[in-house]
Amino acid sequence: MSPGSFGTNITISSFEAFFQGWLLRQEQFLNELTTAENTLDESQEGIIRDLISRVLAHYQEYFEEKSRMSHRNVFYMFSPTWFTPLEKSFLWITGFKPGLAFSLVMNSVDDLSEHQVERLNRLRIETRVEEKNLMDELAKLQESVAAPPLAQQFRIEHPGDGEIRKVDENIDTLKSAMEIVVTDADRLRTRTAERVVGILSPLQGLRFLTAAAQLQLRIRMMGMQREAERHQMDNLDGW
Repeated sequence: MSPGSFGTNITISSFEAFFQGWLLRQEQFLNELTTAENTLDESQEGIIRDLISRVLAHYQEYFEEKSRMSHRNVFYMFSPTWFTPLEKSFLWITGFKPGLAFSLVMNSVDDLSEHQVERLNRLRIETRVEEKNLMDELAKLQESVAAPPLAQQFRIEHPGDGEIRKVDENIDTLKSAMEIVVTDADRLRTRTAERVVGILSPLQGLRFLTAAAQLQLRIRMMGMQREAERHQMDNLDGW
């Protein structure tokens, strides 16, 4: 069953428009983060904390809009048309893997104290357990689709009204369960980032968020470049 069969094309278009605007603001925040990282020091902690708060609120805006989209049709979130194939290759339950935050910290913050490292390691272990639990839950849902009788119902060639209602009910149940998993994954992403920032000093948090924005936008740019090159090659092959 194609995603378009759920009648959400207008909603998809509106989300894509939102995402494009969100990316533009992300670029603006990256410029602001980079400038702050190069010009501010510990004496300007209030300014740094305000910027960090605004950046985290920017991410929260994305997750809230994504949640509304997921509620309308969660299946689209697993094959998002607004991402390039390269970006899709980094997806973990419709977004970045929460544990990525720890790699970003280690690569961008070189003045962690021993106590900070211990706290980050504890949080890393907790996050890894929660990631596994979510993946196990998603695997169960995928198995439920592949296993009879649900799989048999999807293959009914000439369904009657009763069979159609039953299939629709099962799809609705599956959508609701997948929506919960996506919501829980987004909460884990948000909570992990906030707890990491809470462990770091304001200047360290600034470097962490700068690295996160740089990585996302770099992957986006590389993905767009690859798609442009592929289209160019396709056009040349068509001559």
